[in-house]
Amino acid sequence: MTPQLQRLLDTVPAADVETGTVRLTAGDTELEAYLAAPAGDGRRPGVLVLHDWAGVTDHVRVRAQMLARLGHVALAGDVFGRENQPADQGESQRLAGELYGDVALFRERVLANLDALRADPRVDPSRVVVMGYCLGGSGALEAARAGADVTGVVSFHGGLGTGAPAEPGSVTGSVLVLTGADDPMVPISAVQGFEDEMRAAGAPDWQVVTYSGALHAFAVPGVDAPEHGAAYQETADRRSWRALQDFLGEVLA
Repeated sequence: MTPQLQRLLDTVPAADVETGTVRLTAGDTELEAYLAAPAGDGRRPGVLVLHDWAGVTDHVRVRAQMLARLGHVALAGDVFGRENQPADQGESQRLAGELYGDVALFRERVLANLDALRADPRVDPSRVVVMGYCLGGSGALEAARAGADVTGVVSFHGGLGTGAPAEPGSVTGSVLVLTGADDPMVPISAVQGFEDEMRAAGAPDWQVVTYSGALHAFAVPGVDAPEHGAAYQETADRRSWRALQDFLGEVLA
C-alpha cells in the first residue's frame, strides 16, 4: 500500500474489520473479488465497489476497508477475471475496451459480483448499493440500466454513455453521479445526454455533482497524468467521499 492510500484509509476511524477473497464466475470466466466486513454478528448494508481499468488494486481494497470501517459489508468486485488482471496500461485499455464494447458482457460480470455480495450471510439484501471508479463507475450505471434491484448506484468519474440506454422503468434505485468539470472523457455533452436518458427512463431519483477543476480519476490517489486528462485532486476526492457518505446514510437508512 502506498503512503497516499494509507493516509486515505486513516481518514476513517479504525475499527475491527475482517478481510478475505471471494471467488465467483460469470459465464466461463472466474473472477476474484476482495471482501471487507465489520467484525461481529448481524446483517449489514452491502456495498459493491467496482474497480477502474487497473483492475482489483490496493485502491479499491482500501475503499472497501473504509466502507467496512463505516459499518458496511464491502466487496471490491472483479470485472476482468482472476487471470486477466492487467500488467500495464496497454492491457488495461484492451480489457476495458472489451467491456465497453460488449454491454451484455459488462453487465453480466457486474451482476455476478452483485449476486456474490448478496449471498454473503452478513449482508441485508434489501440494502445494497453499487459504486465504482472510472470503468467501475460506468459499470455501476450499467447495473442500474439493467434493472438491478439495488437501493442505489454511485459513479465516481465514470463514463456516462452506453450502447444500451435505460428503458422506461428500468432504473429503480437512487443514482448519484460524481464527475469532474474538466474531465475530457466526460464532456458536458455526455452529462447532458445522461440527464436526458434518466428523464426518458423515468428514473425516480438521480443527481449529478460536478467538481470544478477536476480531471478524470480525481478520486484515485497517485494518478498524475494531466497531459492525458487524468489527475488526482484532493479536494474533489474529499468532497465526493463526503457526498457518498451522505448518499449511503440516506438510501440505506
